[in-house]
Amino acid sequence: MFFEAMLIIFGYFFTIFLIGQIKNDNSIVDMAWGAGFVLMANFTFFRSTLFSLKGILITVFITIWGSRLTYHILKRNLGKPEDYRYVEMRQKWGDKFVRIKAFLNVYLLQGVILYIVSMPVIYGNGSMNVEFKWFNYLGIILWIIGFFFESVGDHQLKVFKRKAENKGKIMDQGLWAYTRHPNYFGDSTMWWGIFLIVIDSFAGLWIIIGPILMTYLLVFVSGVKLLEKKYEGRPEYEEYKKRTNSFIPWFPKKVS
Repeated sequence: MFFEAMLIIFGYFFTIFLIGQIKNDNSIVDMAWGAGFVLMANFTFFRSTLFSLKGILITVFITIWGSRLTYHILKRNLGKPEDYRYVEMRQKWGDKFVRIKAFLNVYLLQGVILYIVSMPVIYGNGSMNVEFKWFNYLGIILWIIGFFFESVGDHQLKVFKRKAENKGKIMDQGLWAYTRHPNYFGDSTMWWGIFLIVIDSFAGLWIIIGPILMTYLLVFVSGVKLLEKKYEGRPEYEEYKKRTNSFIPWFPKKVS
């Protein structure tokens, strides 16, 4: 099933690539990210025909998470110009082989990442071990906590930005008072939850590569690092950094 899943992901991102070239907008890949996980989870679930409780749980969880994320990004990006990151990539690549470079560096790369991150889902939907152990229940709790942080954090930020009086200000309210990136923390926590739900033996520990990769990307590549760089040097943000944890939530520090 791992090979079949690989082919499905390749076909999916190749299709998104074609749409992106027609629209001349590579940032469409961001809108397709969450939906790709939904496709992967449901394909592997129905392909396996095992229909275990673990499989049902992770498929439902991924479908909820991926659908919410897709809707969130669609609502935020639809109708807007191509994201500045992809514009900068075009300028860097130049006109020669720009589409080939876009496919390899944007679409295929995200497909490979999605496939690796999805390893716990593919493994879980194909596993014959349906017995629940204590850490499987811990995984369910972790996923719920993670979904709360991501969805509520995104909602709080959207409400904050909607108010005219907050223009140019730093969001430091609600969950954002405990972590500077509650949505990214929630995203990472959900994938650790999925891992704990499906793991059944030491032989399957290799699928830990999924949550490790997702957490690494969120903290050091595409999430926290990019935003921290964007706001670096702003006095209000520097004060925010002094009192608020970057990733893992904790009570605000007292700043003298």
